[in-house]
This record gives sequence, structure tokens and C-alpha cells, in this order.
Amino acid sequence: MDKSIIQLVDELPNDNITVKVLKALDYVAPGEWNNLVGFDNSIRVITGETDAKVIQKIRDRAVSLYHDPQNGYQTAIKLYQTIDKADTAMATAALANKVGEKIGFLSFLSNITPKADVTQTIDLVLKIAVEIIAFSKLNGIPSPNPQAFATSLAENYKDASLTRMVALVCLDGMLPLGPDFLSKIHNIISGADASSIVAQNPVFLAVNNFLPGNNPGEKFGFITQAFNSVQGWMNNLVAKTGLTPQSISSHLGNFIQIADDNLDFVAAFLDQTTNYYEHTGIQTVARTLILRSHSLVKAETPQDSPQSRQDTSSAAKSDTSQYAVSKTVEVWDGDEEDWYQATIEKIQEDQFFVHYLGYGSTYDEWVGEDEIRIREHGASDDNGFAVSQKVKVWDEDNEDWYSASIEKIQGQQYYVHYLDYDSSYDEWVDAEEIR
Repeated sequence: MDKSIIQLVDELPNDNITVKVLKALDYVAPGEWNNLVGFDNSIRVITGETDAKVIQKIRDRAVSLYHDPQNGYQTAIKLYQTIDKADTAMATAALANKVGEKIGFLSFLSNITPKADVTQTIDLVLKIAVEIIAFSKLNGIPSPNPQAFATSLAENYKDASLTRMVALVCLDGMLPLGPDFLSKIHNIISGADASSIVAQNPVFLAVNNFLPGNNPGEKFGFITQAFNSVQGWMNNLVAKTGLTPQSISSHLGNFIQIADDNLDFVAAFLDQTTNYYEHTGIQTVARTLILRSHSLVKAETPQDSPQSRQDTSSAAKSDTSQYAVSKTVEVWDGDEEDWYQATIEKIQEDQFFVHYLGYGSTYDEWVGEDEIRIREHGASDDNGFAVSQKVKVWDEDNEDWYSASIEKIQGQQYYVHYLDYDSSYDEWVDAEEIR
């Protein structure tokens, strides 16, 4: 039985060679990739929700959507997994070929394994084709559309999706094939026998059933269209970032030990030992599912409920206009139960991408508006609190922290109003109950 989306996200590693490699490529698209692991944690980060009941509703709806055959979520996951498994197998052959080229007495290996450049080219163009099919599945597009994908790639791709395409350029293009990888690929796939070579490739055979077309020739035509649709974007990425095999190698060297004079070996080795396509693919599917589920849950949530703390029309709302790019804020860390200083790097609706002061970019992350505050230190009391200050209040019954604002102060007592809840929940709390 296939794993659920919950299992897939919960089992994503916090740190392995795939994660190290993707972190090393952060310099190409700074701050785009956050290694979100754990499904409930992903819900909190992506939606900004902290209420356990709401998170459970989103989780349940995501499971339902994922297993609905009318949606393309499971197919997208299958595509990402299939292309990575087949890629690993072909990397073994490519590595054997490279060994044969470099070491004379093992040259017979070159005669029984595919030429590495051809293998790498087919691998890359098939990954692009698979990306377009998965993109279409996730966005409800009936037939894979290379041009629609190219437009989205240039304008809307971000987070794990953008990082996956950056890794494709770096690890499957630039590193193994060199700076002129685009022209090499074009020459190989436009060759007279390219269609028959691709049709015999194990990676092609693994994803054959997913590719549009009634025969190998039509499928190869789609693969060619797929590559042609993203050539411009890849060329612009290289030009804009100044990518070179050496720069990629240098940044990889900050995370893993590699030999700079054997980049072709490095590329084959990374193909064998990483599964960046599946890893980021799972994160992409999870993000799409969570955002859709969150939207559906919010639409179904009644606006007035006397039985629980609910968002009401009369509830006090936070003013997000106080936040701006480059603004210094404090960000709540639920694990540490404390606030940390950070600067806002990006804003998207009620989500904020923050950089923690004094920490490296690997800690940069998206947080919800509920998790940040602007703190005025000038008028604070001996405990560091002030009237109108946003704080977190511990709820012993629910064993959770809730956002509130301080309305009054009397010694060690603080009268708080819970944000997004009506005034019937206002109460006095002790200093040790707030942060």
C-alpha cells in the first residue's frame, strides 16, 4: 500500500546528503527553500495556524484530497519518486562509464555502459517532462502544457518547486555537462537517432506511461517541446547568477567533501546518493494540499460559536500594515517558548519570510502574522511588558500559547485581550504566564 502524504512528509529527513546539497544551492535562489518536515509543522508554517483543532481539520482534509482519484496529488508523488529511482540506477551506469574513461585498464566499462553525456542529457530532459506533467496534475490542467508551465516557472515558481528546478540546472546540467550544457543537450536531442536512443533508456521506460503520446515518436516530441519551453529560463538563470561548475562545486564543498578536479564524478555520485527530486516534490505536493485544505476549512468554519474561541466580526484584528520588508521584528519560537529578533525579507499576504539576526540563512523561514510582533522597549515595566504590547499567553487547559495584547498592568498582573477573539475571553494573568 502506498504511503499517505502524512507519512511521506513526516519521514522526510532533517539532515542527510540530499538536504546538505540543497542547502548548498541556496546561494542560487537565496531564502527560497526551507526544509519543511513533519506534516503538522508544515501546516503551522505554511498557514500560520496554531489552533490544534484547526490544524487537525486541515490535516484530515488534506488526507481526503490526497486519496481522491479525481485529484492529481498521488500521481505527482509517483512521478517524482519514479524519476528519482530510475535516475539513481542510470547514475550507476554513468559512473561506470566515467571510471572507464579515467582509468585505462577499466576502459571496457565504457563499451558496455551508455556514454555519460547522453545519459545525463536524457535524464535532464525527462525530469523537465515529468515536472511539466506533475505541474499540470497539481494545477488541474487536463493536458500537460509546456508553455503554461514555462510561464509559471518564470513568474510563480518558488519554495521547494523553484529549488528543484535550480538543482536540476546545477546538478543535472551545469555540473556534469559543463557551461555549454544547453547547447550539448540541444545537439544530442536533435540528432538523427535521438528518438530511438531515448526510447531504449531505462529512465524513459520507467516514466513512459506518464508521457503524453500514442507512440515513442510522439512521446519524444513532447520531451523535446518540454526542453525547448524552459531553455530560455535556464539560460537566464545561468546569466543572472553567473553559475559555473566551479562555483557550484565551491558551495557544495561547504557542506560535503568533494574533489574539485573530478566534477563529472561528483555529478554521477550526487545522482546516486541524493533524491532531491522526490524530496522537494513531496514538499511541493504537501504545500499545495495544505493551502487548498486550509482554504476549504476556513470557508466551512462558522463565524460565530459561543462554545469556543472563534474568529468573529467583532473580534480585534492585527494590523499587518505595521510590518514591512527590512523591518526588525520579534518572532515567536514555539519550541524555545521565546521571542527572537529578525528582519522581514519578504511578505506574501499574511506570511512573512524572516532572517534571524545573528544566525545564518539556513534558519530563514516563513512565519505567520500570529508569530511576529513589533516591540517598543521604551515604555516597558520591570518585566519588560507594556500596554498594547503583543504577547503569548499560556493556557493551562489547552496546553498551548495564545496571542494576546496587554490592556492593563497592575504590578505582577496583566489584563489581556486574546487576538481574534471577542472580549468575553479577556482576563487577568500572572507575569509567569506570558512571554
